[in-house]
Amino acid sequence: MLFVPGNNVKMIEKAVKLEADAIILDLEDAVPMNEKENARLLVGDSIRRLGSSNHPHLFVRINSISSGLYREDLEKVVWENLEGLMIPKSETVNDVKTIEELLKKREEELGLEPGGIAFTPLIETAKGVLHAYELASASRRVVALGFGSVDFAADIRAKPSVDGFEIHYPRAHISIAAHAARVQAIDTPWVNITDLDGLVKDCRVARQLGFTGKMAIHPSQVDIINRMFSPTDEEVAYAKKVVEAFKKALEAGLGATSLNGKMIDHATYRQAMDILRFSELIKKGKHCSMD
Repeated sequence: MLFVPGNNVKMIEKAVKLEADAIILDLEDAVPMNEKENARLLVGDSIRRLGSSNHPHLFVRINSISSGLYREDLEKVVWENLEGLMIPKSETVNDVKTIEELLKKREEELGLEPGGIAFTPLIETAKGVLHAYELASASRRVVALGFGSVDFAADIRAKPSVDGFEIHYPRAHISIAAHAARVQAIDTPWVNITDLDGLVKDCRVARQLGFTGKMAIHPSQVDIINRMFSPTDEEVAYAKKVVEAFKKALEAGLGATSLNGKMIDHATYRQAMDILRFSELIKKGKHCSMD
């Protein structure tokens, strides 16, 4: 999910041509206060012009509930081609419900499909981390939880570190909460855009914690994130062997077997099937699915 400043038309035009699964047209942090209204108009126009199955999913990060600017955002950017909203500084179920109620009215006004616009609550505070599962379960519109580590570190008065020790717990907690609610877990952006090796390492950590994707703040990060969160050829080949071995075990009346000295049971089989399904979706160009 690639962030794009909502007040920069050239960046928006470039972003939709990249291989990001979704672009997040940003009305919040990337836009100064005196540019908010201009950004709303540009984002609304971009959504009407660019919405298409040939483009990445179009999301908008609106301003937070606490800012008081979100109502104007929704009035200007909710149109037929909008596919999702990112809700920053999400802390309670009420935050999600507040946006949902306003969105329902806007959908009715425009004759849009009820419930067709997805939500990604962005967790950026200690309170948000504690309520992660409730946020993930707050609405059928929620398709993912996102994590914002910079604001989180500031909220707990921790200095961001290279190894990310101060965010290890919230990362793990958010991923677990997302999976418990059966939604995706999208990891925090890697803010050092010149350190691509660091991004690779950070993606490895995130994937190991169960994140299914990662936010990006620069086009140079997109290909690396896609590669790091996609199954490798070796992983796919091994998954096929696992599936074959387990099916043979079932045919023989066994509940488990072994492959290369490792036990293969139903949990291993499910994991292998998930890798194969994900790999097929990528081949079909549908790895950006919000389902």
